[in-house]
Amino acid sequence: MPSHPLRVAVVCSSNQNRSMEAHNILSKRGFDVRSFGTGSHVKLPGPAPDKPNVYDFKTTYEQMYNDLVRKDKELYTQNGILHMLDRNKRIKSKPERFQHCKDKFDLVITCEERVYDQVLEDLNSREQETLQPVHVINVDIQDNHEEATLGAFLICELCQCIQHTDDMENEIDELLQEFEEKSNRPFLHTVCFY
Repeated sequence: MPSHPLRVAVVCSSNQNRSMEAHNILSKRGFDVRSFGTGSHVKLPGPAPDKPNVYDFKTTYEQMYNDLVRKDKELYTQNGILHMLDRNKRIKSKPERFQHCKDKFDLVITCEERVYDQVLEDLNSREQETLQPVHVINVDIQDNHEEATLGAFLICELCQCIQHTDDMENEIDELLQEFEEKSNRPFLHTVCFY
């Protein structure tokens, strides 16, 4: 079993729904966790599918919340976006881009394959310094509130199982296979090095 709590990063595209729900649950379970997005901008649903609300990553959750209340409080209350932003601002002040973080993690969990590819591209473009391994795992989670909650519990269970392995490097593949069968979801896994 690792001597320290697993350092976990959870990553989705905008650091809003899936990564923040997992961040919330993992932190309540005592994990050393951070969450990120990989997109160039933060996108939230708008009044129509082709009219998203787009923000810079420097925009705080509070500012997004106030902006959406000003635009259409009823719509964004009804679709759960204000509730989500309210949760987010209790966890941290603003979304963060994975590509701007130089901290090291034991485990990076992504919530969709495109984000997984972006994380791998970023990690593989960095200069290797310590050769410390980082396991990058993708769990496909649809970007809606219900799936984000279910996905967060699955991610938490996976992290708890990994935390309790005697030899993470040798046991992780078998563990992921068990989770694939149990959850009926495909998992992708790559090891990168810092």
